[in-house]
Amino acid sequence: MSEKIADPDAGPDREWRFYIADMIAFAEKVELYTQGMDQTGFVVSGLNYDATVRNLELIGEAATHIPLSVRAQHENIPWRTVIATRNRLIHGYLGIDNDTLWSIIKTDIPALIRQLYTI
Repeated sequence: MSEKIADPDAGPDREWRFYIADMIAFAEKVELYTQGMDQTGFVVSGLNYDATVRNLELIGEAATHIPLSVRAQHENIPWRTVIATRNRLIHGYLGIDNDTLWSIIKTDIPALIRQLYTI
C-alpha cells in the first residue's frame, strides 16, 4: 500500500513517488544549468547560479514530502543532508560557500540522481 501525505498546495493528497520524480527533474536541471562550466564561470554566471541554487532548494523541499518509512527503506540516500542543504540555502545561513556548492553540484547531484532512479 502506498503512503500519501497531505500538501495543502497540491490539492488532494499527492503520491510520494511524484516528489521523487520532482527531485530527479530538479537535479537534472542543476546538471543542465552547470553543464560545461567551471566553478569560476558558474559563480559569476548570474542566472545559471540563481537557477541552480533554486533547484537545489526545490530538491530539498520535495525530500521533506517523502514519508519517513520510505526514507528508512532507502537509507543510502542522504535525506537529512538534502533537507539541511535546502534549509541552509533558503535561509542563507552565513552566506553560501561556493566551494561546497560546487562540490554538491558536481559530486552529490549525479550520485543523488542515480540513487533516486533506484526507487
